[in-house]
Formats: sequence, structure tokens, C-alpha cells
Amino acid sequence: MTQPTQQAQQPRIHPERQRRVQQALTLFSVAAWITGTLLLLLCARMIMQYGMHMDVHYLSWVARVHGFAFMAFLLASLNLGSKARWSALEWFTTAISGVVPFMSFVVEAKRRKEVKEKFQLN
Repeated sequence: MTQPTQQAQQPRIHPERQRRVQQALTLFSVAAWITGTLLLLLCARMIMQYGMHMDVHYLSWVARVHGFAFMAFLLASLNLGSKARWSALEWFTTAISGVVPFMSFVVEAKRRKEVKEKFQLN
């Protein structure tokens, strides 16, 4: 008797659910990258202002834009988490990654891999 392959063991995901999860994943990835980039820019601005005592008034927009981007990131992670049926802990660790420099990039890659495998996305 032969053993079934890995693909045969996984239940087939409905194409409409795959489409919704794929859209949520794309939105989440974009939000994570924008939030992470703006957070790095905000950190650089703070170092220049408080560490080097430079005049950075031309970068005063960064904090506000990062705040809006972070809210969009929270909504995108909540959207993906509800479609992917994440636990509260998974959602919380994903959401908090938007306030730690470089972490949004790491968590985005991890969640992308997990979701693609779970929902059989290309």
C-alpha cells in the first residue's frame, strides 16, 4: 500500500476563500512594508533631532504619516487574521510588530509563508 502524498492529505481550499485570503495577504504585505519603512524613517528623524541636535522640521510629517500607516497596518492584519482564522496571540504579535524597527519586515515574511502554505496560494 502506498502512502498518500502531502498534497492529498491537505483538504482542498475553496477558490473563493483563496481569493479573499490572497487579497487580504496582499493588503497586509503592502501595509507592513509601508509601516516598517516609515518607522525606520521616524527613528532616523528622532536620532537626527535628539541625538545629533539637527534641525529636522522638514520631516515633521513622518510621525503623523507613520501613525496613519500603523492604523492601516492594524486593520490589514485584523482583516487577514480574521480570514486566516488566527488566534488572538498570533494577531497581537503581528500587530505589535509595527512598532518595533525591522520587525514588521520579519513578521510579514513569516505570516506570508504560513498563509500561503495553509491556503495553498502560489
